[in-house]
Amino acid sequence: MMNRTILIIEDDTRIAEWVKIYFERAEFAAEVAHDGESGLKLARSLAPDLIVLDLMLPKLDGIELCHILRQESDVPIIMLTAKGKQPDRILGLESGADDYMVKPFDPDELVARAKAVLRRVNGRSQQTLTCAQLHLNETTQQVTFADQPIKCSQTQFDLLSAFMRHPNQTLSRDQLIAMAFSNDFDAFDRAIDSHIRRLRRLIHQDGFQPIQTVYGAGYKFVCEEN
Repeated sequence: MMNRTILIIEDDTRIAEWVKIYFERAEFAAEVAHDGESGLKLARSLAPDLIVLDLMLPKLDGIELCHILRQESDVPIIMLTAKGKQPDRILGLESGADDYMVKPFDPDELVARAKAVLRRVNGRSQQTLTCAQLHLNETTQQVTFADQPIKCSQTQFDLLSAFMRHPNQTLSRDQLIAMAFSNDFDAFDRAIDSHIRRLRRLIHQDGFQPIQTVYGAGYKFVCEEN
């Protein structure tokens, strides 16, 4: 079985090589790019299983690169940055990143988070979930709404799958974290809200929004408009 490939896009050569070594010790294949433009080219040519992406990059910054990658692929992305304030985390997650780590960081934890994301991708049973005009295939990870393909991040896919498995049921943020991420994701309320806002933009139609807020309780995925 071939090693899974991790693409590390990081302009600090010391950090990039350090992270590469830890992933290789964990039996991953790892490639490195030191700026956004070369990172985008490698992402397109390698089709990696997961990308570790620095926020502050020359030539093409991490946020813009994340937006481009998310339009083209649902590859899991872990954003790596020196910016640790919550607004910066929200910005990274809203751009399509699946998880966020702040420098300085523990490389063993980074590898563990990558493994957790990949377990979620690999561990799904073959199943297609359908609700009104929304269809989600857990094997191919394809999502269509009103017969149009939808590109979403791995985290957003996991959240949507959790919603569709529990239609018309109010789910708290803690329940969504437990069901979608098996407690592997370092989630906080604003992060979940950020991903749900993005999902809402992707799947609303004619004024009807299936992901509805239940104030003080969480969210409910409603299949049919009343």
